Amino acid sequence: MFGPGSQFNAFFNDPRWALAVVRATVLEAAHPQIGAALIENSTFVTHPWRRLRNTLLSLQRMFGADDDVRRREAARLNRLHARLKGSDAHNRPYDAMDPDVRAWVVATLFESTVTMCRLSGQPLEQGVMERLYREFQAYLAAMGDEPGHLPHTLHEFWQYYDRVVEEELENTEAMRIILYKLFDHLPAPPLLNGLPTLWATGRAVAGPVIGAITAASLPESFRRRAGLPEMPGAQTLMQSAYLAVGLARFLPDGWIQAEGIADLLAFSPDNDDPRAKTITALRDTMKRAGALLRLITPLPSPPVPTASTGTQRSAEEFFHEVLDQTGDGYLDWPDLAAMAREVSSRLDLDEPEENRLYDAYAAWWHELQAALDIDGDGRISVQEYVTSVPSLAGPALIKVAEVLFDVTDKDSNQRIDAGEYRALFQTAFLRDTTGTDGTYTRSAFVRDFLSFMSGRQRSTPYDPLLAEA
Repeated sequence: MFGPGSQFNAFFNDPRWALAVVRATVLEAAHPQIGAALIENSTFVTHPWRRLRNTLLSLQRMFGADDDVRRREAARLNRLHARLKGSDAHNRPYDAMDPDVRAWVVATLFESTVTMCRLSGQPLEQGVMERLYREFQAYLAAMGDEPGHLPHTLHEFWQYYDRVVEEELENTEAMRIILYKLFDHLPAPPLLNGLPTLWATGRAVAGPVIGAITAASLPESFRRRAGLPEMPGAQTLMQSAYLAVGLARFLPDGWIQAEGIADLLAFSPDNDDPRAKTITALRDTMKRAGALLRLITPLPSPPVPTASTGTQRSAEEFFHEVLDQTGDGYLDWPDLAAMAREVSSRLDLDEPEENRLYDAYAAWWHELQAALDIDGDGRISVQEYVTSVPSLAGPALIKVAEVLFDVTDKDSNQRIDAGEYRALFQTAFLRDTTGTDGTYTRSAFVRDFLSFMSGRQRSTPYDPLLAEA
């Protein structure tokens, strides 16, 4: 069911799957429980590239051949889901551990994979489809869910799928954001930072097209019930897109690898990866192309840099770029939980270490709330934050830094070596190591973390970890 011989593995690097995953995400977000969890807890609006990279990594771990890696990843996902519960805007409870909700997530991935093949003119044979369905059932079982939440047979699945679409899906806020806002306002991946003109030009064209293609591929009955607008020719555009993207399958093996593409999107020129020089040269070429584009097109010029765009951020910039991880305009517990979640995922922490990190962030949240939540509404607005001009380096933040050092220092020798550093920051060892035997001491690590989080200093390693998309 898993590993290189699985049917899923044959689709993982299929370029059509990029469209299928977007479609599946929309169908997930249309489920009221999932939509509420996304709105309250997810960073998919402010950090979509991080979310994409983490999703691909998780699927790779779950469908890989290593049983131990799969068990660790399933345990990590279950701990993550156990923390996602609450009530939506209509006071309806949501719980990411609800087995029916988890089954729907898996169902959307399976059905969207089948649909992508049909829309690109290569429908799956019955035997292949049944094998793929058994693999997704095995995925859910590997998560520890009892059988029965996904129907036993493929024939029963289609009845189940139609029922959920007809009776349970809604035009949720999360679904609307993905369709109409996410791609229109998609931040540049780290690879393209510093190229605002090129990115804005491409996004202005691609954003509405991707939204239209995705909407046109949704079940017709749901589109009508949700009142989703359909642009003229959307069906033709959608089928043409699937056919065109599908042609990339015929490129030589190794040219399109999902993991490699995700790595490139998150790539930083200061990385110690051997491709760094090539990527840096490519960025320089693209910058020159962007300058030429500004000369020959009537597009508005990018904003003129201000004094705060150097090594310092203004308090408002720091709030939006670093603290407000969910992008809802407020600082509350889900924002700090998102920071802990990202670090836990990068370092692949065991449960005790992960709990220590979450507890440290929770203590910091209580400290911030007590100091800055002036109106007592349980969250901190940007006005409350900026007006208070707080010094965030209190005891709880120092504790966060201490715990972060401990979980990064895998060999517990009280120093972070180059390998441990790269596991956290995914860049080269950027510190001046003269006289430090090539390591990072506890005091230096804590000092740099506090400088970033309280002094609002831009930081080459910390920006990709917490502030970049």
